[in-house]
Amino acid sequence: MKTLFFCPLWGMENLSYAEAARRVKSAGYDGMEIAAGPDKRKEAVQVTRDNGLDLVLMAFSGGSDFADHKKRFRDDLLDIAAHKPLFINAHTGKDFFTFEQNAELIQTALDVQKQTGVRILHETHRGRFSYSAPAIQNYLLRLPELRLTADYSHWVNVAESYLDDQAENVSRAIAISDHVHCRVGQPEAPQVSDPRAPEWKEALETHARWWDAIRTRLQRANAFAMTITCEFGPAPGYLPTLPYTQQPVVSQWDVNVFMKDYLKKRWQV
Repeated sequence: MKTLFFCPLWGMENLSYAEAARRVKSAGYDGMEIAAGPDKRKEAVQVTRDNGLDLVLMAFSGGSDFADHKKRFRDDLLDIAAHKPLFINAHTGKDFFTFEQNAELIQTALDVQKQTGVRILHETHRGRFSYSAPAIQNYLLRLPELRLTADYSHWVNVAESYLDDQAENVSRAIAISDHVHCRVGQPEAPQVSDPRAPEWKEALETHARWWDAIRTRLQRANAFAMTITCEFGPAPGYLPTLPYTQQPVVSQWDVNVFMKDYLKKRWQV
């Protein structure tokens, strides 16, 4: 099984797509994960192809009411799928939508997937239908075709714990997680300040064991590849900054490269 590491464009918005792709390629990544608007998707495809990189495109749902939300979500997925990324990583639904409404959006994604042949995964993320480990269980039990992007850092933050008392909930998610965002969360934030620091050893190891379990499942299923996006976020939202100066406490780029190299060493790939 191949192991493919992706770098997010998030945090490199000051660079052109071409500059970012060259930097990503030279750092040893296999691809990029990009949240590109409709006017930038063709460029994202061309630039990553020109640099020998795979591409994951992201989808975000929004709208003034549910009917508008659903239409925009479907239209966006169809447009993204037309560019034939490796797959689509979707931020799906809202935490305040009903189960039935979020299930409609998940079914909409399945319909687009079947129509276009492009896989659509749903990221575990605060504010979405998948915002916590217990909140997602009804979807996991009732929607057998649902597939996830695992970013369990959000669940750690929402639960204010490392989910030790929710092992069964996490295991159900691991069983259908096909892509990983290797951000490390902690009980009071979706991102530790620096995963290299000794005070975050427990947090790093806890998340790494979840990723190990996903990897083992994919290997046993004879999957073609495991895909991982090293997605520690930038300042000022995700990456802590010093007061007044707003100076980031670490380099987002360096942390994401560390995560790539850490997992390569851990898995000997």
